[in-house]
Amino acid sequence: MNKILKGDKVQVMRGKDAGKQGEIERVIVDKETKKVKVVIKGVNIVKKAQKPNQQLGIKGGIIEMEKPIDASNVMILDTKTNKPSRVGIKVDEKTGKKVRFFKKSGELVK
Repeated sequence: MNKILKGDKVQVMRGKDAGKQGEIERVIVDKETKKVKVVIKGVNIVKKAQKPNQQLGIKGGIIEMEKPIDASNVMILDTKTNKPSRVGIKVDEKTGKKVRFFKKSGELVK
């Protein structure tokens, strides 16, 4: 189980966008190296030159897109305090399934 999942509210801790908050759109896991990267809505936006392609119906020009950020550079926002917190994984006593929890408050991640 990953500690960061699609739909989580996160804050960027390192890099040019440090301090920005957003929601995770995509989680990318490299199968060979097991490195995790995330794409966050509205964060780490870069401009890219796009070539036109008539077969796909793509117009050319300069487009803006979100690039992936390494998962180690983001922290999930605690729902109660709205501050970044580390996340742990434990086995739920009632259901026997793995659940994520905030290490500061002990609350479960929803």
